[in-house]
Amino acid sequence: MRLFPAIDIQGGRCVRLRRGDFASETVFSDDPVEVARTWASLGARHLHVVDLDGAREGELRNLDLVRRIAEEVAVPVQFGGGIRSERALEQLSQTLVERVVIGTSALLDEAFLKAALAQWGPRLVVAVDAADGYVSTHGWRERSGMPAASFASHMVALGVAEIVYTDIARDGMLGGINLHATEDLARAASGVQIIASGGLSSLGELRALKRLEPLGVTGVIAGRALYEGSFTLTEALDILDAAG
Repeated sequence: MRLFPAIDIQGGRCVRLRRGDFASETVFSDDPVEVARTWASLGARHLHVVDLDGAREGELRNLDLVRRIAEEVAVPVQFGGGIRSERALEQLSQTLVERVVIGTSALLDEAFLKAALAQWGPRLVVAVDAADGYVSTHGWRERSGMPAASFASHMVALGVAEIVYTDIARDGMLGGINLHATEDLARAASGVQIIASGGLSSLGELRALKRLEPLGVTGVIAGRALYEGSFTLTEALDILDAAG
């Protein structure tokens, strides 16, 4: 199972939000590139980078920082936030970003989703950001009427190979990842790989997620728990790398 340390960028700094509230930020560094270098030096094999300003405003806002991160670390970078146009996809294709994550546009613009799939193929990841079981959009500020499980199933039908599933109410709260909802989504969207996100707080939860790997839960994003020392990167990797 893959571990993705999260690097969320707002105002050029590395921050963590609580429940996606842009006004409730904790700043962990003024240099997101250095944070990326640090995680890579500690053994990270993947990074999950988000342009929070882009997610809020609907277009890429921290592209230069994202480009530098992808250039300066020797691990694959997965990036999302504000990717809602073919121009954004083209800009990202000119960087070393390995995988792109789209959320709002995947729900609201199926033509764009299909164009993104045609360009990025299995390197395109769709974000299923849920509040009370329904997909939220526009930087998590607007709730749609689309059930998360139905949306995930539709993405599978369209050929999406991977999903990031986030329970918004738990994100950044260190209250525990929503294991039951993650398992339910994995069963509803059989055939897609799922990266779990939102509220991870303990090594015990990583062990529980590891048990869902046969259902297609093949990755997890760690944010505040890593930054605040709930566990170390090495401890987490030891669990996720274990056989069985």
